Amino acid sequence: MQRLKPNFDHLLNEYRKLWNNRKLTGDDEAELLLKEAIARELKDENSHPRVRKPLYEKFFLAVKRITSSSLDDVDKNALIELHIEQLESMK
Repeated sequence: MQRLKPNFDHLLNEYRKLWNNRKLTGDDEAELLLKEAIARELKDENSHPRVRKPLYEKFFLAVKRITSSSLDDVDKNALIELHIEQLESMK
C-alpha cells in the first residue's frame, strides 16, 4: 500500500502551533523548512550548548509535546512520523 505524501504546508502550520515563539520562516519550501526545524529541535540547537539534552530525550519530549497538544490525531501522527524519520537519519 502506497502512503500519501503529507501536505507539508498544513503540517508546517500545525507545527508552528506547538512553538508559538519560534521563527519558522524562509524561502525554502514547507517540506524542507519543517524537516530542518525538526532536526534543529532534536539536536537541541535552540538551547545553549551547556544545557542541551541528548537526542533521545529531545525525541521523547517532542513526542510528548505533540501528543498532549490539541492538534488533530492525523496531524499528530504525521508530525511524529516526521520526527521518527529525522531521528533515524541522525543515528
